Amino acid sequence: MKKTVRDSEVTITELMIPSYANFGGKVHGGILLSLMDKVAFVCASKFSQAYCVTVAVEGVEFLTPVEVGELVSLKASVNYVGRTTMIVGIRVEALLPQSGVVKHTNSCYFTMAAKDDQGNLQEVPELILQNELQLRRFCEGKAIRRLSLQKREYLKGNLKDVNLQDQLAMTINERVVVSLS
Repeated sequence: MKKTVRDSEVTITELMIPSYANFGGKVHGGILLSLMDKVAFVCASKFSQAYCVTVAVEGVEFLTPVEVGELVSLKASVNYVGRTTMIVGIRVEALLPQSGVVKHTNSCYFTMAAKDDQGNLQEVPELILQNELQLRRFCEGKAIRRLSLQKREYLKGNLKDVNLQDQLAMTINERVVVSLS
């Protein structure tokens, strides 16, 4: 089966209410992450027609704060597909209804895996790319996947067996005090 990027597109909009505020009076980042996870699930499930789980989250950077009273829209699409996984690109925008001003608050990427009814990984449809933007996003998704796998391998292989002396050497010229008991 093959599907277009458009087949995956989803937008969710939610009003930011006072109970979403952090101690600084801005919308808590955890609320936004939860909404991003929700839209990634909807997008991936719509595309794959399967239950989907979050595997990884990449590139979440909060560019500008979100205020209580703003309408936050999360726009998601499948940018890349592997055999059983999809990378969902998400753009988050906040609209102040009184002024009509829209601000881009962040973009990020969620890697989602499709599962069958028994919880086993399930193959996802091939992705039909129909324009240069979709092609660029696919290539970015492929790079994100490669870098994510490299990061995991590096941390697993290179830092797992580092001895104490090498670990201490890694702290030189860093803003840390080592006080081992």
